[in-house]
This record gives sequence, structure tokens and C-alpha cells, in this order.
Amino acid sequence: MRRTKEDAAKTRQSLVDAALKLFGQRGYSGTTLRLIAEEAGCSRGPIYWHFASKEELFEEILAYSQLPLERLVALHHEASDPLAAAADFSRQWLRMLLDDHYFRQSFEIFLNKTEFTEAVSKTLARERALTASLIATFAAWVERYRREQGVQGGVASRTVALSMYAYLMGLTQSWLFDSGITDLDNNLDFFVGEFLRLLRTVQ
Repeated sequence: MRRTKEDAAKTRQSLVDAALKLFGQRGYSGTTLRLIAEEAGCSRGPIYWHFASKEELFEEILAYSQLPLERLVALHHEASDPLAAAADFSRQWLRMLLDDHYFRQSFEIFLNKTEFTEAVSKTLARERALTASLIATFAAWVERYRREQGVQGGVASRTVALSMYAYLMGLTQSWLFDSGITDLDNNLDFFVGEFLRLLRTVQ
């Protein structure tokens, strides 16, 4: 029977879902294409039809957390209202952790299940570029806020931006490691407010 595009798309998604589950359970090095195929209920042939290698499939999995943040950066980097941009950005980040299974699982795999080796060098390069763009965006917000407030001097904007990045990443990693550590949903306004408090840092 000839496969349709819909069949191919379903097979691809089943492979992605299987890889997401197994990378989350076993990490990168502990997951093989054979295991992914078995979890997806197919042979290894369909994997090579859709992905050139395990590395490429892993890149696809990590993109579920990288791409949404790249889009948020693109959307908010040039925002004229830095506080509104920071509030929306941080709220969307945390809401995706709560509401988007693919974003959450992808982020957890990167933070808690990835061995930083040469095998995942392309993913790491993309992650470093994303980190740099996040810090640059946060620094731009700090600078705009200070200009609006007539603030001069104080802690370097990039240092403040780094603290903002570390705050979101630390909160993310802690919650992914143990979601019972806080009621993220009901405390969302508090955590967004703390992010804005960091942006306002002067001294």
C-alpha cells in the first residue's frame, strides 16, 4: 500500500513522541535508534526516512524548547515598553512550562538529561546562541527602562540581564526537577514580579 503524506506525518510524529519519552527517561547516550523504533512501533527504516541520524532527531527534540524562546526574543527584543515586554516574556515562558508538554519535556531533557559531548555539538551551539540573544534582549530592556527613568550609572545592564537569565533558568530547572517545589500556576504573578524587580535593579 502506498503511503500518503498524512501517513508519513503520523509516523514522523510517533518517532518524535517516542524519542521525547526515551531521551527524557534514558538521556541521550542511553537512547538508541532501535529503542526509539520499538517505542514507536516500527522498524528503524522510517527513522532514516525522516532523520539522518540520532543527532538530527535529538536536535528536533531540543528545538521544541529552543524555537519558542527564539520566537519570544524576536517578538520582544525591540519592544518600546521594557516592563511590559519583560512581563509578557516571562509569563509566556512560565506558562509554556505549565501548558506545553513538548516545551516542558524538551527543556527537561536539555537541563537534566543531556551529556554535553561532541555528539550534541550543533544543539549546544544553538543553545549558546539562544543564551546570548536572551541576555542581549534583557540588557536592552534594562537600558531602555533606565533611559525612561533618567537613571545613570549603577550595575552594568549586562550584569543585570545575566541575573534575569539565571533567575528564569534556575526557576525552570528547579521546577522541572521537582514540580512539587512550588505551585507555579498559582504563584505565576509573584515570579513574574520578581523578574521585573531584577530588571529595575540599579545599585
